Amino acid sequence: MERRDVRGHYDELAAEYDEYWIYGPHYVPWMSSRIAEALRLAPRDRIADVGSGTGLFASEVANQLRPRHPILCVDPSEAMLSQLGTPPPADLTPIVASAEDIAEGRTRLPYEQLDAMWLKESVHHVADPAHTLRGLADRLAPGGRLLVVMLPATIQYPLFKAALARFEELQPDPAVIEGHLRAAGLEASLSYVEHELRIDRDKYLGMVRARYMSLLSTFSDSEIEKGIEEMRIAHPEPELVFPDRFAFILGRRRGESV
Repeated sequence: MERRDVRGHYDELAAEYDEYWIYGPHYVPWMSSRIAEALRLAPRDRIADVGSGTGLFASEVANQLRPRHPILCVDPSEAMLSQLGTPPPADLTPIVASAEDIAEGRTRLPYEQLDAMWLKESVHHVADPAHTLRGLADRLAPGGRLLVVMLPATIQYPLFKAALARFEELQPDPAVIEGHLRAAGLEASLSYVEHELRIDRDKYLGMVRARYMSLLSTFSDSEIEKGIEEMRIAHPEPELVFPDRFAFILGRRRGESV
């Protein structure tokens, strides 16, 4: 998807986005805790969620962490960021910008340097990941951490076959992203976390119809409906149960944090 198409996709999803991504009551707290633990977040840290969308995970991290400085919610979609509310919560600051805007200095941030930032399931939208991740790494303070959270190269979602094949075609390899962080001068490591998802089948089919994953926007309406019918046949059970596995690629700038 070209960048304008990605932005349009998320603009259209904005009002219902959280409904699609809250698989169940435990998912967002679980993922937010994993992010906070991986980054070793402390209340004093200056933090950014790059590609934050509606701030779903930043909000939960803020609830758990009680940060002294507002978490920056960076996203190119103003419609997505508007879901934070007017005015937004005091512990969240919306910034309308892309990862590239931050990496290349086109958008100034309230903090001169960042102690921690994460990109959750957004690195595949970046046109030049190596260049952009290097630019983001340059925004880190000594001892600063950058976490890329992404799906692995293959997934076990109950999607139709053509969607799974397209995912594998488009998804970057986490090991390559780890290499980009190393090339950016960071100490880098790759690990995986997994969470079991349980979701009503009809709700999930509705999410697919709404194209909750950006890759689904590469299919026409008729292809989506054909895919949904394929899914109905393959999964007659009323509740879908499948693993949600994520690669956590962590980079750390050398030096001691203040």
